[in-house]
Amino acid sequence: MSQETEIQSREGAGAVGREGSRGGNAPFSPLCDIYETADELVLLADMPGTGPDQVDLKFENGLLTIYGRCAQRRPESGRAVLAEYGVGDYYRSFEINEDIDAEKIAAELRNGVLTVRLPKLEAAKPRKIPVRAGA
Repeated sequence: MSQETEIQSREGAGAVGREGSRGGNAPFSPLCDIYETADELVLLADMPGTGPDQVDLKFENGLLTIYGRCAQRRPESGRAVLAEYGVGDYYRSFEINEDIDAEKIAAELRNGVLTVRLPKLEAAKPRKIPVRAGA
């Protein structure tokens, strides 16, 4: 019997009454995918325009919080004739209802995609129980 992992998105949690860094604009909520394996949860978040040094990641009391700063992109000379891509900071948080080994959480940012690996504690991993033949 398998137990289903429950993850709840808390979009905008903690952002209420918070001053935005772009003239009061609320941060963008990055699109995310979360996958579960027997050993870990893997979160992928689209955060174009951010670098590894511009991302703050916290995991506390089952709450995973992602905050990324994104610098304004301006051409060296001239003016924009068309600007469809909004630039701003990113914020998203998730309640993780799984026993996670917080000391082993790892994150990597490559090509605008943040990958967060949340390893499960040994006690939370499914295990196979061997059945012996009776006498």
